[in-house]
Amino acid sequence: MPFAQQLAEALAMPGRAAIVFADPAGDPERPVTLHAYRPANWQPDGQVVVVLHGMGRNGDEYRDFWIEAAERHQLLIVVPTFPAELFPGPECYNNGNVLAEDGSLAPAEWRGYRIPGRVVAALREAGLSTRPKVLIFGHSAGGQFLHRLLSTEPSDVFEAAMVGNPGWFSLPDLDRAFPEGLGGIGVSEAELARLLAFPMTILSGECDTETSGPSLPSQPEALAQGPHRFARALNYLERGREEAARRGLPFNWRRVTVPHIGHDGAAMSRVAASLWFEGRLPPDAVLAEWGGVGSGAL
Repeated sequence: MPFAQQLAEALAMPGRAAIVFADPAGDPERPVTLHAYRPANWQPDGQVVVVLHGMGRNGDEYRDFWIEAAERHQLLIVVPTFPAELFPGPECYNNGNVLAEDGSLAPAEWRGYRIPGRVVAALREAGLSTRPKVLIFGHSAGGQFLHRLLSTEPSDVFEAAMVGNPGWFSLPDLDRAFPEGLGGIGVSEAELARLLAFPMTILSGECDTETSGPSLPSQPEALAQGPHRFARALNYLERGREEAARRGLPFNWRRVTVPHIGHDGAAMSRVAASLWFEGRLPPDAVLAEWGGVGSGAL
């Protein structure tokens, strides 16, 4: 059975769903699972949100973080989930499997960064979505994945992106080798201009200021960007602004800082939904309540 037909059947009814996607254009030996949620009154012209999970490879949890917003705003949520046994370590997930173990370029069609766009194409083929563009959100390791996707791949299927609390960034610098920068992997000046012009929101929890821990990248290149995630996000924004100004290019990034919230995938998912679909941050008292609960999933 063609995958589009399988997808249409899996998402035919409202509620949660999960379906294995063995990407025919990529490496079929490394399938991902699409954890999805279809609201009760979904229509194909509605808004699709692609969500990228953190280092926990917990796409089912990230799907559930978005269910309330999905029902309130009639959103189709799709979370491509990269299992650790098939996409081990940050090299194969956060860094997109761009480089082989020996440092050479892996086959471009095997890059993880190509999977979200292929998922969107499958949704259209299945008749589940007729919108020309979708929204995409990533938190923590998913935020690393997402900004590198936008840095290296065409972004025409994405309306806008929110990048939440990445551990560190690939700077918009063609002279620094990937993943510290974008050098050595075929990124051109035209692609860099596309990245700088893309409407990307860098979402930073104001309490995401831990300077150590197993999930915080601590290699010298990451430490050079700042002592913690909150500082590194500001550094990335400033570097992007500088590169755009130096080249005389449009610059459409912005940074939104979120009071009371640390490295919390649940809270940041709700914040992203509020910004996109209500045009504001949640009330301060609500953010304080969320922050008091403790860290959500990575």
